[in-house]
Amino acid sequence: MVVVVELRGSIAGAAIPSLCERVRALLSACDRDVVICDVAGLAEPDAATVDALARLQLTAKRLGHALRLRGASSELRDLIDLAGLGAVLPVVAD
Repeated sequence: MVVVVELRGSIAGAAIPSLCERVRALLSACDRDVVICDVAGLAEPDAATVDALARLQLTAKRLGHALRLRGASSELRDLIDLAGLGAVLPVVAD
């Protein structure tokens, strides 16, 4: 079984703490080492999107999990690289 967290639309900066809390609750009951974050449904990624993904990765790490991105657009991958987070937010093949 694979744990998949799906993100859609846009992510407002104010929504990041509640998003992290929801993921924390999900992962607290999870016995998988790797969690897939499906980001194919994100619209127009921006700095808040990258911030949210970095915080989700930190949340996962604190609980002993690793977060991998699936379905990242080239624009999102470019933003992640520009922020210097390419090694922190790895993208897996679809």
